Amino acid sequence: MNTGVIYASLAYLAWGLFPLYFRQLVGVNPLEVVMHRTLWSLVFLLVVLFFLKRWAWLRTVARQPRVLAAFALSAALLTANWLTYVWAVQNHHLLDASLGYFILPLVNVAIGFFVLHERPRRGQWLAVAVATSGVLWLAVQAGHPPWIALILACTFGAYGLLRKVGTLGAIEGLTLETLVLAPVAIGVLAFLSWQGHSAFVQGDATTLGWLLLGGPLTATPLLLFAAGARRITLTTMGILQYISPSLQFAIGVWLFHEPFESARLVGFALIWLALLIYSAEGWRMGRLRATA
Repeated sequence: MNTGVIYASLAYLAWGLFPLYFRQLVGVNPLEVVMHRTLWSLVFLLVVLFFLKRWAWLRTVARQPRVLAAFALSAALLTANWLTYVWAVQNHHLLDASLGYFILPLVNVAIGFFVLHERPRRGQWLAVAVATSGVLWLAVQAGHPPWIALILACTFGAYGLLRKVGTLGAIEGLTLETLVLAPVAIGVLAFLSWQGHSAFVQGDATTLGWLLLGGPLTATPLLLFAAGARRITLTTMGILQYISPSLQFAIGVWLFHEPFESARLVGFALIWLALLIYSAEGWRMGRLRATA
């Protein structure tokens, strides 16, 4: 199996289980959660780089302002995505968040086709068409524009594109992103502490432990995602991405007991059918290549 498929699948599996983590922090301001994720991810990554002894890329970035600007933009997109997702989970909108990540593959396919000039096969186009119909059905059933879903899909789709064409590796790129965000995170956390609203001021030891754990929990799947994105097409990334929202959907319905009308099941069924079509088409092409 392509190692990129393995990396991407593990990343999406981890993201699918993330709601279980964020529910442990339901009493913490979403902005503070995101800032803690940023800082502790940076600490975790710096430790990894220390043991790997990979620092030469810093000189390259210092001589190329465009690279720094590109990763500053990807860091901003990542922050917007994190903040929206944490707010959605904490405010009982996990199903809306899962819809966003069901829309994301359509965004990835569009970016791959129009920006990177990728050419999906006919079976992949059929899978995308079936998934599109399912997403449209879900949007109609909601009765209003799915703002949470659209923000999540667009921010992470654009982030994926920037990381795919970026000049830095997975670890270096994520380190630079969190390094760019670190001054903002420190400033926000200092302000919240000064106001007396920070978890560092009011939280107990368990809450602080969950916040510290956010570093490795955040960095690891992002590294897997970045490594996978550089090895496989955006179309393939888009279909594998269904692992994450399917898990989020299951958690939202059966663990968090969020309301789920039976009519919405039609949309989710169409999306799962799209995944089945894509998987069958990929298996068939793999057999043909092996025969050749």
